[in-house]
Amino acid sequence: MSVRIKICCIASLAEARLAVAHGADALGLVGPMPSGPGVIDQATLQSIATWTPPPVANFLLSKETTPVDIITHARAAATDTLQLVDATSPATCQAVRQALPYLRIVQVLHVQGPETIEEAQAMAPHVHALLLDSGDPRAAVPTFGGTGKVHDWAVSRRVVEAVDIPVFLAGGLTPHNVADAVRAVRPFGVDVCSGLRVDGALDAGRLAAFMAAVRSVDSGA
Repeated sequence: MSVRIKICCIASLAEARLAVAHGADALGLVGPMPSGPGVIDQATLQSIATWTPPPVANFLLSKETTPVDIITHARAAATDTLQLVDATSPATCQAVRQALPYLRIVQVLHVQGPETIEEAQAMAPHVHALLLDSGDPRAAVPTFGGTGKVHDWAVSRRVVEAVDIPVFLAGGLTPHNVADAVRAVRPFGVDVCSGLRVDGALDAGRLAAFMAAVRSVDSGA
């Protein structure tokens, strides 16, 4: 199976069109965050979500943690996938799934040590996929993604082996290291934001190089 490619921090309809034209499998649309790149207003987010052609998925990145707030945010965004960037509980995910049964839920785990493996095993039965990133929710100003930092891929590989749902790999991926990352971790998909941007804008050259690097692993190169 080909590695799925999610292009995150999509800032405009033009960036969405560029990502899809280069073969992106999913787009990441960032809601309000305390820090990090890619935050867009509700109208822009909705316009991109409405435009996105099947089978490309659109992910709402939400920092909300309570069922009521998550459900309200997801309904307003009208995306097909919800990416929870902060820690939640199995009970919260179950409540969201009951309220919005059509919505796919992806729980982000910020890899800071081997304890992530147990966290992944605890959450896996309650969500559709996991995404491993390099943020620090416990920092004075929490970071939930877009850090450009690589975490320990050995831990990520152990997570992939420990759960039976899809796992996306994020955190400091670029056209230069993504092939090595895929070989090391064997994720279901990869997720990239800052590694494809020049002066904050999605760069067509970096995007093309990133896609080619992932596909080279798919083809066994």
